[in-house]
Parts: sequence; structure tokens; C-alpha cells
Amino acid sequence: MPTEPLHDLRHHGDAEVRDDGGALVDLAVNVRADTPPAWLRERIAASLAGLAAYPDGRAARAAVAARHGLPVERVLLTAGAAEAFVLLARALKVSRPVVVHPQFTEPEAALRDAGHTVDRVLLRASDGFRLDPAAVPEDADLVVIGNPTNPTSVLHPAASVAQLARPGRTLVVDEAFMDAVPGEREALAGRTDVPGLVVLRSLTKTWGLAGLRIGYVLAAPETVALLERAQPLWPVSTPALAAAEACVSPAALAEAEEAAREIAASRAFLLAGLRDFAPSGVRVVEPAEAPFVLVRVPDAAGVRRRLRTLGYAARRGDTFPGLDADWLRLAVRDRETTEGFLRALGRVLDA
Repeated sequence: MPTEPLHDLRHHGDAEVRDDGGALVDLAVNVRADTPPAWLRERIAASLAGLAAYPDGRAARAAVAARHGLPVERVLLTAGAAEAFVLLARALKVSRPVVVHPQFTEPEAALRDAGHTVDRVLLRASDGFRLDPAAVPEDADLVVIGNPTNPTSVLHPAASVAQLARPGRTLVVDEAFMDAVPGEREALAGRTDVPGLVVLRSLTKTWGLAGLRIGYVLAAPETVALLERAQPLWPVSTPALAAAEACVSPAALAEAEEAAREIAASRAFLLAGLRDFAPSGVRVVEPAEAPFVLVRVPDAAGVRRRLRTLGYAARRGDTFPGLDADWLRLAVRDRETTEGFLRALGRVLDA
């Protein structure tokens, strides 16, 4: 049966730090710290000289296509991946959309805003939030899933995700955090053999461009054309186009791969520290593969409030369908930041 939106689908991590004046250590937002790097800021700044002209996305689109080994007709540049969810909801003619939860809530919110009735497939904590393709209704003509999934940090096998594809079905895979996975293993971006596949990518997370808004869609040419007709004119700004072209260069991809390996090491340190709190009832979803982890903590709402008094902002989990008030999402940060957070968490749990 259709599921009513009993969660705040419009709540996002930035709400935890929006009005704090920089007083809190941010573990709530999944943007890589200390970004954008200097070389990227310089590229963006240089593009400002061309603001008098209308944006021309041809070079950036060609660069993204080359990065994934695709023709340009399979690429659509968007104002962040979030715009792509709105375009899909408005442009596609579907009768039974299904969203696999827990995951980023914007896809469902966009579908509901466009007048769709949305069904949910809820993955279970007892299964480690792993995907069971058989749980998705056979008559679903639009399926949305994240990989790696926000907020669970689960990386589903590409083969399992591809099993969701059917003739006549659109399969939307949100790979916004895939470039934070070393080697981008389990990625479907660049695949043309999966029927109805639509892959979404974001450049805001790894490169710290949330304020610039840049992402892209990889899909069959007819799907790209349909989405493009639903876009306003010049949807991606000249600075964002410059950033897109820069972020898919070979040098940038090498830097992103190195950052992914550093994130993996920092995540392992965070997970080890969190496991030490198991006697206090703390449980971590593992294996975690994204630049954040999902943690179950008794009285997580109270823990989150007390952490704020000690200077740390964590993302509440109860706004994600499939989770309740005992869950927190924590962004992976450097070792020094994590050590401080773990000390604070220890104080909260001891109290």
C-alpha cells in the first residue's frame, strides 16, 4: 500500500549547523572538509570574467562524457543532483514509483511534490540494510536507490542493483558518494547495458561545492532529452560549468581517489572508536563504505542535544524513512577531529 510521508523529508544535515555561527564542529553535513581546494577555487574565480555571456555547457558536458566513456548525448548537467530528482519526478510518466529506504529523502519529496503516490521498500537493520532485489514490487515502473546509500553507508553490489532493471522500468541510482569509494567499485556510471538505467552524480560532496550546485545525469539519450526539456534555460551557471570541467580532469580524478583512500582510513579510525562504546549500547552499521557512518544509540535525540553543548553537531536519523529516533549519522572527519568527538561522546554516555 502507498506510504504516507510520516517523516520530515525536507530536513537535511545543514539544518544542524545553519545558525550556529561556526561554533559547532560539523559532523552533520557530508561535504568533505577543507574544500574546495585552492586550484579549484582559482578555476572558478577565473570563470567570473565570462559572466556577461550566457553559460555554454558544451565543454563541461563533453568533459563529463569523456570521464565516463560515454557520448555527450548520454550526459545532462544539473544544478546539483537534487535538481535531477525534480526533473525526473516532473518529466517521467510513471504510475508506480518506488523508493528504497532508508536513503536520501529528496527523491521521494520531489515525486510527491509532482503529484505521484510513492511506495517505499524499507531495508531492515537486522539485515544490515542490504538490498534484496526481490523486495521491490515487480510492477514498479520507477525505482530509486542510493549507492553507497545515505545515511546507511552501505555499498550495494553493482550486480544486485542491476537486478532491479526491467524493460519498461526506469532505475535511478544515486551515486552522489561513489567518488568517495576507493576505485569506485560497484559503480554503474558509464554502463549502457542496463535497461532504463539513470545514474546521478554530484560534484558537491567531494569537492566542497554545495553552494555552487553542480551535478549530472547519465542516461539513455531519449531520457536525457526528456529531462533537458523540463529544465529552465541555462540551468547551470558559468562558474559551475567551470567547476564541472575541472573536477573530471585526470588530475582531479587522481586527487579524488587519494581523498577516498584517506576517508577510508579516517572512517576505520572512527568505527574503531565507536565500537569501544558497545557496552553503552552503541551499534554501528557495518561494513561502512561512504564518508559517513550510521550509528544506533540509546536516546540518540538526547545524546545529540548534549553533544551540541560540547561543540559537536550530529545528523538526526529519524527523518529518514525506516529509521527512528535512536539513530545518528556521523560524517567522517580527520583523526584529530574524531578523537575530540569520541571524547565528547564518552562524556555524554557516561553522564
